[in-house]
Amino acid sequence: MTRRNGKRGESRRERILRRDAYRCVYCGVVLPPEELTLDHVQPKVKGGDDSDGNVVACCRSCNTQKGGRAAWEFLARRPVHRENFLRLATAVWPRLRQSVIDAAK
Repeated sequence: MTRRNGKRGESRRERILRRDAYRCVYCGVVLPPEELTLDHVQPKVKGGDDSDGNVVACCRSCNTQKGGRAAWEFLARRPVHRENFLRLATAVWPRLRQSVIDAAK
């Protein structure tokens, strides 16, 4: 069952992909919707929630590389991906963005 919210029955997936401009927030590549996944910045198994502020558009390659880690763990030693995330993931909760910044120090 697809959840429908927002514009005229738009699914959550469609809404988040559109919000993130069909771009992976980690590598910055624009892709067709069928080549993008949704990724939890803070995985649910590590205390993350299912809110839009914790979910971003992500390509399959970055999602595979990130695995079950939190975004700040994945991005700590990837400065280009980290800068892309901080520039592109503008709808992510501020506390999660701050965790990405803090982990890189």
